[in-house]
Amino acid sequence: MENQKKYKIDEEMRKLNHVSYKAALKIIPKRLKIASNTFHNYRKLLLNDKADIPYGLVRKLECIFGLNMGELANYSVDCKSLDILIKEPLHDSDTMK
Repeated sequence: MENQKKYKIDEEMRKLNHVSYKAALKIIPKRLKIASNTFHNYRKLLLNDKADIPYGLVRKLECIFGLNMGELANYSVDCKSLDILIKEPLHDSDTMK
């Protein structure tokens, strides 16, 4: 589980036939206006990596692959609502420095 990818980019890429896969390697970076090496690095991100893909690019990738919002991520975000956070006492470790 420690080598689990942060995003399902490779999973979506593997669904493509050979011709589409090769085309996607060229087209996707151009459409996202990033270097092909950056796209390759995005594909390799692991769950425990601090690096991340900017939100806007994640949404574009979801659209490119025909996914709904949040489906590209290979993890779930565990967070309490603001109402609950307001009612809880604030600890020193919760404040930003």
